[in-house]
Amino acid sequence: MKTAEKEEAIRLRKLGKSYGEIKKKIKVSKSSLTLWLRDIKLTEAQQKRIYIELRQKNAYRLAKANQRKREEETRKTIKEAKKEAFRLSKNLLFLAGLMLYWAEGDKSDEREMVKFSNSDPRMIKLIMKWFRKECRVPENRFRVTVFIHELFCREEVEEYWSKITNLPLSQFYKTQIKRTSLGHRRNKLYNGTCAIGIQSKRLFREIKGWKMGFLKEMRIPETWEVTACPRSSNG
Repeated sequence: MKTAEKEEAIRLRKLGKSYGEIKKKIKVSKSSLTLWLRDIKLTEAQQKRIYIELRQKNAYRLAKANQRKREEETRKTIKEAKKEAFRLSKNLLFLAGLMLYWAEGDKSDEREMVKFSNSDPRMIKLIMKWFRKECRVPENRFRVTVFIHELFCREEVEEYWSKITNLPLSQFYKTQIKRTSLGHRRNKLYNGTCAIGIQSKRLFREIKGWKMGFLKEMRIPETWEVTACPRSSNG
């Protein structure tokens, strides 16, 4: 029997150490620890500390596992979308929508949410056609928020964008009214900004992959290093 190891294990356990903490200091199997320490009772405070520490470790391991899963799903989706970009690039609507989203859409990797905002009704109509036909977004996934200055605010502004997007008002969030320092309306036909939102990580990643595939087909590097122009010497 490993007397020295057993005595050290008992001492550490009485100090409130968990099996994991003891195993880091003593090279012994968990079955041996269970046998040696089965009669040692921990205080309520010691049990609580071990429980909290174990819960935190499990939460961290779960978070890391979920992170690896998300990263793998992201890589897979982007890879498939990049391959698809060449075939879709022959489609005028696909290219127009992709370029429009690339220029005006939300590209934040933190949120991974598809969002497009613009005040031009023609652009909203085009991007909605792209979402519906090329991205195959179900109608119930669309959400709309209207942003407008208080000077231009009127009751029918939501109905205006409802007709433009062909979406019911039930899919509109509360209109966001911004304060303005203007004293009069400069553009009496202004209807605010329409923000289209789609909560879809997969579509966000597909759009990212399509863009990367398009850049590859155009032989444009995804990252571009800019070097400073050399200063001309005088004399």
